[in-house]
Amino acid sequence: MATETSATERPPEHLPPDTDPVLAEIGVALFHLRRVWAKPDLMKRIRAQTSGGPGGRPLQISNLMVVNAIAALTAEADEREQPDDAEDRASEVTVGAVAERLEVDPSTASRLVGHAIDAGLVSRRPSPVDARRANLGLTPAGRRVKQVSERFRRAYLDELMTGWSAGERAEFARLLTRFADAAAVRAPMYPDGVDRIFEEAGAE
Repeated sequence: MATETSATERPPEHLPPDTDPVLAEIGVALFHLRRVWAKPDLMKRIRAQTSGGPGGRPLQISNLMVVNAIAALTAEADEREQPDDAEDRASEVTVGAVAERLEVDPSTASRLVGHAIDAGLVSRRPSPVDARRANLGLTPAGRRVKQVSERFRRAYLDELMTGWSAGERAEFARLLTRFADAAAVRAPMYPDGVDRIFEEAGAE
């Protein structure tokens, strides 16, 4: 006769966020994941296979962030079908769009874009729609950096997932994409940043 598991032995289905061990594990994993995209050896390999910018400026992780943002925004603009009179506006990539993509303020985005331009990775030309705006694009060096970085990142992920089945990889990609999409549309819990965390910690 099957015995019934007691309520104390059954894991609760919905624990409060501050006591849920699964959420704690996810938080730790996400903290470690941030290092995946900024590994020093990866940056060295990319630098070795890409030409330096003016004055031999070394490639920085912020350069990669801007390059990836502009590439993604350009691809999205190219994929959208727009009326003829909106075509020029839709194909533009502005500093404001980069700021939204990177989730930084416009002044920070302007500085990062400026560094990428100085590194010879990004081009800037006047907007045909609004002369007060700049239309951004990747230079041949910028496209090369993007190609090399993508190749190394995919090889790195392939190495990390050695032994994973095709089904496990597909399921991981599905769930991670679902998680990332949810994070992209939801406002941060603490929009005022770490100040709120220290404020609440000090009040206890």
